[in-house]
Amino acid sequence: MKQLLLAGVAALSVASAASAADMQARPYKAPPPAAMISPAYNWSGFYIGAMGGFGWGSGDNEGTGGFGGGTVGYNWQLPGSQFVFGIEVDAAGASIKDSFTEDLGGGILLTQESKINSFGSVTGRAGFAMDAMLLYAKGGYAWANNKATISVPGLSVSDSQTHTGYTIGGGLEYLFTPSWSAKAEYMYTSLGGETYNFGQGALLDSGNLDFHTIKVGVNYHFR
Repeated sequence: MKQLLLAGVAALSVASAASAADMQARPYKAPPPAAMISPAYNWSGFYIGAMGGFGWGSGDNEGTGGFGGGTVGYNWQLPGSQFVFGIEVDAAGASIKDSFTEDLGGGILLTQESKINSFGSVTGRAGFAMDAMLLYAKGGYAWANNKATISVPGLSVSDSQTHTGYTIGGGLEYLFTPSWSAKAEYMYTSLGGETYNFGQGALLDSGNLDFHTIKVGVNYHFR
């Protein structure tokens, strides 16, 4: 009987040792990497929109007035990233006017008026998305069509010129539905001078045309 018990104990010891050795030999398997968390909203794709606002001049141009127009653009957001890049084109009809009157003597008053009739831009955008909200900066090429008018009693002459230059600014855009967003934006625009021809050899060099705008708008995003 003792021999059977000793044999059983020996067999159990050998099995335990083999099991322990097998456990030590098994390689350690690392847990899988954590899954990348993608933003809940994706800003990629084409969009169109309407916008409007208020503009005011600086420097020699002290005009003020409103404007309204449209926007078209494209956003590109890297998968799993909060950075958004894009290009945007906009144009607006405007009535940003500045005028002054000078007394030439003898009761003759000369009035000079400058009015931005339209303006637009082609800009690049770079932004940081926080789900439905996008903070962005933008800048690029800008243009404006301006009309200059000189008037004295009984006579008025005018000429229109297109100024070109650059614009820079930024804003905030918010997706209030998966396809619709609202935005608020500030831009500074600086355009080079042009020479206005009023006929009969009367020329006027305008100097730079600089102005600021604050606009609000809505965009529709194609999904």
